[in-house]
Amino acid sequence: MLNASIVLYKHSVTEIALLVETLLQSGVVKQVYLIDNSPKEDKGFQSQGINYIFNNKNLGYGAAHNIAIRQTIQQHCPYHLVVNPDIAFEATILEKLVQFMEIHSEIGSAMPKVLYPDGKVQYLCKLIPSPFDLVFRRFLPNSWTRKRMEQFELRASGYNRIMDVPYLSGCFMFLRTKALEEVGLFDERFFMYPEDIDLTRRIHSKYRTVFNPEVQVIHNHEQGSYKSGSLLYIHISNMMKYFNKWGWIFDNERRNVNRETLSKIFK
Repeated sequence: MLNASIVLYKHSVTEIALLVETLLQSGVVKQVYLIDNSPKEDKGFQSQGINYIFNNKNLGYGAAHNIAIRQTIQQHCPYHLVVNPDIAFEATILEKLVQFMEIHSEIGSAMPKVLYPDGKVQYLCKLIPSPFDLVFRRFLPNSWTRKRMEQFELRASGYNRIMDVPYLSGCFMFLRTKALEEVGLFDERFFMYPEDIDLTRRIHSKYRTVFNPEVQVIHNHEQGSYKSGSLLYIHISNMMKYFNKWGWIFDNERRNVNRETLSKIFK
């Protein structure tokens, strides 16, 4: 029913052992793909039931996941899970998500409620971003941008009901293979960061992209670009590629989709 892929970069076997075990114990995962972008191969990842692929270079997040997604398409497997190494969850949620997607064939992508390890909600349901939302706000005081960010992250929704959202986080993407065949895979022009925005909005144009709080996962989110100058550079340069693709000021789809999203959620 389902394949899953995890992209690694300098991760150890112990760091992802629990996640892999959870996937295999779920009863619905057919294949687990470990796509390793690390500079050195780790033989410890090779074990029965695991597909370990060492790239010998850092291809980027989306390009690495695409290796596994193409296998899912070739196998005619109906669903593919893109999941970060720092995610933890109960194995039973995957069967619940499969059932949810089976009932709702119009949904192309689903994301559960994502919590920090302390139980606080991560606000990962978002509108399609403008340059201000992703780039310029980083250099302004929080007090100047708080109200806009609360709307951008749909915080007033309460994150306690099913919602159609045009931008869902790439940390846990439950994808319908048919939708990927129709709209395409991750855009490999993006090394990392905006690939989930780009893919979600393409799926959203043809299918529903849904937040489902009836299932939950834990995400140990570190926001690396806020701590590393090199990651900040990668973040900004890839955001520039994203806006070059979709439009900086003039993005009619962004305006129309965001208006529709807000009207449906807050009607």
